[in-house]
Amino acid sequence: MITTRFAPSPTGSLHAGNIRTALVNWLLARKAGGRFVLRLDDTDLARSTESSAASIRADLGWLGLAADAEVRQSDRFALYEAALVRLATDARVYRAYETPAELDLKRRVQQQRGLPPVYDRAALALTDADHADLAARGIAPVWRFKLDTGAPIRWHDGVRGDAQVDPASLSDPVVKRADGSWLYMLPSVVDDIDLGISDIVRGEDHVTNSAVQIQMFAALGAPIPRFAHMALLTGADAALSKRLGSEGVTAWRNAGIEPQAVAALLARLGTSLPVEPLAALADLLPGFDLATFGRAPARFDPADLAALNARTLHLLPFDAIADRLPAAMTAAGWQAVRGNLATLAEAAAWQAVITGPVAAAPDPEDADFLAAAAALLAGLDWGDDIWARWTATLKAETGRKGRSLFHPLRRALTGRDTGPEMAALLPLLGRAAALARLG
Repeated sequence: MITTRFAPSPTGSLHAGNIRTALVNWLLARKAGGRFVLRLDDTDLARSTESSAASIRADLGWLGLAADAEVRQSDRFALYEAALVRLATDARVYRAYETPAELDLKRRVQQQRGLPPVYDRAALALTDADHADLAARGIAPVWRFKLDTGAPIRWHDGVRGDAQVDPASLSDPVVKRADGSWLYMLPSVVDDIDLGISDIVRGEDHVTNSAVQIQMFAALGAPIPRFAHMALLTGADAALSKRLGSEGVTAWRNAGIEPQAVAALLARLGTSLPVEPLAALADLLPGFDLATFGRAPARFDPADLAALNARTLHLLPFDAIADRLPAAMTAAGWQAVRGNLATLAEAAAWQAVITGPVAAAPDPEDADFLAAAAALLAGLDWGDDIWARWTATLKAETGRKGRSLFHPLRRALTGRDTGPEMAALLPLLGRAAALARLG
């Protein structure tokens, strides 16, 4: 079974980039009938908060990205410790004691000699007596994972194709700090093994991490998941940082953005497929394929999201949003006005036009025309086609056509210069209201 995961740190709000990662992982799992896991990477106990965790759950819920399971890394420290012990037994992790200042000095010396600034593994030369002496002096070690540098690390990437990283160009990564806290690399692998994660989809900034973790999977005797690394999002003018687009779900909701618009845009950014509005999240599943993602940076522009939101509203059926519309708005009212909305909140203004009263200021030169129009309307049979029959007769009797015919009627009936089709609005106003507004 395909099992994917989304693994945010609950230290802040989700932004456009990691919402896209969550969405793609959800789509990959759902299309295959698999599982989607939410993993809260809260090993940084000082910065992780329950409010951030709750916000992440709420954001995913609003987007419709329901998780099949949720785990927290802070509940799983015993698993990481057991993995560290196993790796130590197999000589794949080792203790090191250099201070940040000592490491920085080593890197500068290596750079001056034209060498890659990687850790020199000096700690591997320490004896048991050395370790005992350091412990007696109260100096705690970090634990480093020992990379196998004998050959390039290769895999077939779901987006990038054949990929490789030379481990000799990397430092042995620290997996556990001297204070006992865990860094990202090893806990993530242990969780992926334990949760049966089959596919890992994330940003291309994790390519090097993936190479290291491939060796960790192998060292722990576990099957290696399939990896796919998406090109990062960029903004309209610059690279998308974790702060650009960080307004995220709360601001989008406050601005009247629909979750379907967010999904429709983020699922297609960076792919060969067109961005199209959709009425339901499930509409993305038939065309979803990692093979459609390219390696070029994907441009995220909030203006595109706003434009797509309007197109999304024009698709939504009445039943999907009835509980969010003005109480008096009917299905016919929604059908009439939805094509003129940028956000759902604007429906209230159009319902006010339908129910009235409206503040109209007709041109005095149109007074006789409006009076004639009212007299004609009063004598016509009312029906859904009333606008077409009324204006056709007015055109024949007055000689007016085009804007000179239609604009004074719209202005008198709605108080607006533009708006929904009058053929749909007029039946909703009713004969009495229409005559009152004309006269």
